Amino acid sequence: MPSHEQMVAAVNGYVAAFDKGDPAAVAALFAPDATVEDPVGTDAHKGHDAILAFYTMSMQTGAKLKLEGPVRTATNYAAFAFSVSFGHSADARVDVIDTFKFNDEGKVVEMRAYFGPNNMQGLG
Repeated sequence: MPSHEQMVAAVNGYVAAFDKGDPAAVAALFAPDATVEDPVGTDAHKGHDAILAFYTMSMQTGAKLKLEGPVRTATNYAAFAFSVSFGHSADARVDVIDTFKFNDEGKVVEMRAYFGPNNMQGLG
């Protein structure tokens, strides 16, 4: 099982790679058979190729991520609150909580993003 420090490093790597617009670096954090459910309740993106395609598309929006507090970890899970901002408007943001489930090798096997219409501000 990965340590708290390893899981926090993965979350920080995720945020940094997203902000650099590097979908390959984000996808590299995931296991080959991982799933990404973003947001929760939508069809999951399954497998490395689908996850890479999802993050490539997501980064084209120009979105930037900012952690809002410490990463919380328990067993092989990490949960983290963050905000997503968009360059076109200083007021446009989405407040999100993501969870990562890790395998024993420290790769993310499941990502779930929790947000909905009530968490969106200034988006039209």
